[in-house]
Amino acid sequence: MERISVGERRARLGLRHRLAPSAQAADPVEAATSLVVLHGTDPATVHLSIAARVPGSEVAGTERALYDDRTLIRMLGMRRTVFVVPTAFAPVVQAACTDDIAVKQRKLLVKHLAEAGIAADAEECAKWLQAVEESTATALALRGSATAQELSADEPRLRSRLAMSPDKSYGAQPYVTSRVLFQLSADGRIVRGRPLGTWLSAQHQWSPVENWLPGGLGHKLPADEARAKLARAWLGSFGPGTVTDLQWWSGWTLGQTRKALAAVDAVQVALEGAVGYVLPGDEGPVAAPEPWVAFLPALDPTAMGWKERDWYLGEHKARLFDTTGNIGPTVWADGRIVGGWGQPESGDVRYQLLDDVGSEVEAAIEAEAGRWTSWLAGVRITPRGRRASPLELQLSRG
Repeated sequence: MERISVGERRARLGLRHRLAPSAQAADPVEAATSLVVLHGTDPATVHLSIAARVPGSEVAGTERALYDDRTLIRMLGMRRTVFVVPTAFAPVVQAACTDDIAVKQRKLLVKHLAEAGIAADAEECAKWLQAVEESTATALALRGSATAQELSADEPRLRSRLAMSPDKSYGAQPYVTSRVLFQLSADGRIVRGRPLGTWLSAQHQWSPVENWLPGGLGHKLPADEARAKLARAWLGSFGPGTVTDLQWWSGWTLGQTRKALAAVDAVQVALEGAVGYVLPGDEGPVAAPEPWVAFLPALDPTAMGWKERDWYLGEHKARLFDTTGNIGPTVWADGRIVGGWGQPESGDVRYQLLDDVGSEVEAAIEAEAGRWTSWLAGVRITPRGRRASPLELQLSRG
C-alpha cells in the first residue's frame, strides 16, 4: 500500500476544501461541491462556510444561489441532518440516504401517533397520516408557498398533539405539524425555501418540490448506484478516509459502506495507525499549498467530515465540541485546528489559540479575526440546534 502521511492529508485538506488562498472557490456552488454538501442545521454555518472559501462572498450572494437561482437546495440527508446540497447532486443524496431515512421516520411517526391515541391502531394511524399528508400537500400547492402555521390553519389535523415521554419530567405534547412536514420533505415532496426573518433564522417557508424545481428532484436513482456516487464524491473531497469515517459521515450500515467503496474501486492506503481509502489514481502526493489560516464556523463540513479526527484536531476535543458531538467555531492553520473563536455581546470576533503557532502565523490569525469582525458587521452568531462548545462559551462572555 502507498503511505499517506498526516502532512499530506493536511495539504489535501487545504487545497480540496478551498481554504488555501490559491485554491479558493469562485462561487457558493463551487464551494459546496468541493465539500460535497454544506451543513445546514444551523443557518449561519451555510453562509460562514461559503464566506471562508469564496473571496468577497456576501450573504446576498449565497441567498441568491439558494432562493433565486436555486443552484443550492436545503434538504435532509446523511445522518438525518439538514444539509445544503448543490441542486444537481440532490437526487444522489435523496436516493443514497434520505429515502431510507424517510421509511424509518414514517414507522416512528406512526408509532408515536398510535401512542397518542390518534386512531384505534397503527394501521389506522398510518391511514390518518397519509390523509393528512395529502391534504397538507394540496393546501401547499394551492398557496404556492406557506409557513407551518399557515398550513396548520388550512389542515386543522396538523394541530393534533403527540404524547412524548408522558411519564418523564421532560415529557411534552408537541403538535404533529413539524413531523408531518419533516416527513413530506424526507419523501422529496416539499422543500424548504426562504427563511422567515434574517439569514440567521431557522424557520422557513415551504414549497412543493415541483414549484421550486421543475421536474422535482430528477429521475430516481437505484440506491446502490446513488451510494456509489456519494462515496466517490466523499473520497474526492475527503480522501483518504477510513471505513469508519465514511460510515459515520454517510449514516450507512457497515455493509452499505463497504459495498459503496467496492463499487468505486477504492484503493487502500496506509495512514498513521489505520488503513484508509482513496479513489483510483489518487494515491500520489499533492503539492503543498502556501501557508494559510482560516476561521471556520460551528459544524463546518471540514471539521465534521471525518469521525477519526486526531490528525487535524489533536487533543482539543474537550474544548471545541459540545456534549452531543457537534463542533463549535474553530481556528485553523495549515490543515490543523489550533484554536477556537466566539463573539461577546459587542459582536467582535475573539479567539484563543490552543497550540503554539509562532509569531508569523499568530499575526495572520489576528488579521483574519479582524476580517471576520468586519464581515459580520456587528451580527452575533449564537448556537442553533446545538450547545455552545466550552471555548465558544468562554469567549462569548468577553
